[in-house]
Amino acid sequence: MHYLALMRPRQWTKNLLVFAALIFSIQQADLNMLIRAMTGFVLFCLVSSCVYILNDYVDRERDRMHPEKKHRPLASGAIQPQMALVFGFVLLLCCVLVAFRFQPLFGVVLSAYFFLNVLYSLKLKHVVILDLLIIASGFVLRAVGGGLVIGVALTPWFLICTMLLALFLAIGKRRHELALLEGGKGAHRKVLESYSVEMLDQMSAIATTATIMSYALFTFTSGRTIHLMWTLIFVLYGMFRYLYLIHIEDKGGRPEKLLLEDKHILITVVLYGLSVGCILLFFSN
Repeated sequence: MHYLALMRPRQWTKNLLVFAALIFSIQQADLNMLIRAMTGFVLFCLVSSCVYILNDYVDRERDRMHPEKKHRPLASGAIQPQMALVFGFVLLLCCVLVAFRFQPLFGVVLSAYFFLNVLYSLKLKHVVILDLLIIASGFVLRAVGGGLVIGVALTPWFLICTMLLALFLAIGKRRHELALLEGGKGAHRKVLESYSVEMLDQMSAIATTATIMSYALFTFTSGRTIHLMWTLIFVLYGMFRYLYLIHIEDKGGRPEKLLLEDKHILITVVLYGLSVGCILLFFSN
């Protein structure tokens, strides 16, 4: 159970973005594409777990001072650091080999995702603003990987929307950490010394506006059907609900947790996926 906790399965929800290409290509989707998308999803989940293992190894001392992260297997001492690294290395090696045999370009994307996150864990997470952009880039790579495994090209507008939405979530996470740790912010995550609540609020406002505008343009220019514009209501409600949770209920440190625990956001995501699928199936050009 400790090794399963080390892999952070609750955070695998982030990798559901791999299925985005399949949803937006539902007209030509078949069982083979579904199986390939599921394979890509599993590989991204396992490789992201390798990233979490490395990150927990690097941050194990700082995590012991965090009110929530101190319970993680490495921070609590439930798993020896060396054993965690060996487990992560074997898991990564198996996943990368399978990915390259499955689809070479997908293997490249998966490897790029891992090495980008290695740089983030070792150095870039301490660089103000760049740390947020690296997090957002990881979501873009998930979306690209999802397109590669089923042989579908994603539009630039969709990738821009993905990056901006991920940036919006990352800013919210940093704001929550800043508010939670307050005076001891530098003791846990040094980069928090370079942020302020006011600065993050301004960045959040920019990211919110840019995401909504980009998604609205995507629905009109995707070349599928103009009826996709009706899904904008779900995007608006989901983002505003997330802002409400951050500013009013002091949540937002773990977006993947909110997806599973906040019924409003969970229902919104489900309805969004269903509405996109139905619109593309029955109202496509």
